[in-house]
Order: sequence, then structure tokens, then C-alpha cells
Amino acid sequence: MKLLFKPLNFLVSALGGLLAGMVFTRLWRLLTGQDEAPDADSTQHRTSEVLFAAILQGAVIGGVRAAVDRAGARGIRSLSGESEPQPES
Repeated sequence: MKLLFKPLNFLVSALGGLLAGMVFTRLWRLLTGQDEAPDADSTQHRTSEVLFAAILQGAVIGGVRAAVDRAGARGIRSLSGESEPQPES
């Protein structure tokens, strides 16, 4: 089972990256009405708008990545028959 972990982890991470991009794009459209977020070197946008886009994108990517990694770890643990670790009290 350990032999399959790295390829499965790579696949799950790649799919998580695609999902994060889609979530960010939809959220950006919802918040701003614009189709695309500004690039960092854009001279057509204010600095505050560029920074807001970068912070929002980082938060979305971090959150989606954590959720996908966690779900992947739980799925692999389930497939391997390992029990879920119990929290300490």
C-alpha cells in the first residue's frame, strides 16, 4: 500500500490545485464582477486591489489544499485499514 501512496498523493494534490483555482475564480467574480484577478505587475489596478487578490488567492489555496490533503489522508488510511487516531483528552 505504501507503494501507491506517492502516486495517489500526487494525483490528489494536482486535483486539489485545480479545485482551488476554480474556487478562487468563482469567488473573485462574485466579489468583484471581474473575470480575472489582477496580476502583481499590473499597472491598470491599484496596489490595494492587487494585494487583496493575492491575499484572497492564498487563503483559498491554503484552505482547499488543507481540506484535500486531509480527505486524501483519511481515504488512504481507510483503504489501508488503519484506524483513525483518537484525540488526546
